[in-house]
Amino acid sequence: MATEVVELLAGGGLVVDATVGEGGHAEALLEDGVASVVGLDRDPEALAEASERLGRFGARFRPVLARFSRIGEEARRLGLAAVGGVLFDLGVSSMQLDRPERGFGYRAPGPLDMRMGPREEGPTAAEVVNRYPEHELARIIFEYGEERQARRIARAIVRARARRPIETTDELAGVVAAAVGRRPGGPHPARRTFQAIRIEVNGELAELAASLPQAASLLGPGGRLVVIAYHSLEDRAVKRFLRDEPSLAVLTKRPARPGPAELERNPRARSARLRAAERTVPGEAA
Repeated sequence: MATEVVELLAGGGLVVDATVGEGGHAEALLEDGVASVVGLDRDPEALAEASERLGRFGARFRPVLARFSRIGEEARRLGLAAVGGVLFDLGVSSMQLDRPERGFGYRAPGPLDMRMGPREEGPTAAEVVNRYPEHELARIIFEYGEERQARRIARAIVRARARRPIETTDELAGVVAAAVGRRPGGPHPARRTFQAIRIEVNGELAELAASLPQAASLLGPGGRLVVIAYHSLEDRAVKRFLRDEPSLAVLTKRPARPGPAELERNPRARSARLRAAERTVPGEAA
């Protein structure tokens, strides 16, 4: 949703792209005349690609290797204050999905990893799948994946790992598909389970909850916070925060959605929801 992002964040100031990924939104902003972009990402591979892509902008782009829950800390380190905009494009990137060795996808075999920062500490997807008790797996798959058959899937995972550890993405996808069946022409039955495990591995909801107040506090008067979410858990959290944060005035009564042209170019954007708010001057009601 680069067009909507540019329309909301244009104005020539400094923008912090808290999830710069491969640099698509940052590139659009810089081409539109935004003075500079600081791009955060916890994935060193994505940050390297963004740096190469945006090298032609010189010092107007500053890459920072950090998860977005550290946005306030990194802003202080860089001396940033009263920025013109902060952008979050949540979830997993196409680059991560398309590289089987990262373990995010269920369509090609790869190691069960799913860490957005490949060298970060914390559990891998394999550790979650093979070590978590059945009730905890069921809770994660139900809550984070919004999967109605979570208990059946968790039971099947526990039975499969009792025979031998589940080590690859195609093995896990096969266990899920065998447990719940596959509807011809429908989405892959493991889609929600993979989403849930990825959210658990990366602490995504906790990261979002920690980062939104920090992002709002970075904005100068008139600065804008723009968030693109891809599933209802994220979107509800963003909606509540923008509504309840007294320093912000909501700009999107309903979330913006991608149009037909964008969906034709990028079918993965079909679930995207964009919400935005503007920082009001001190003392002004949001």
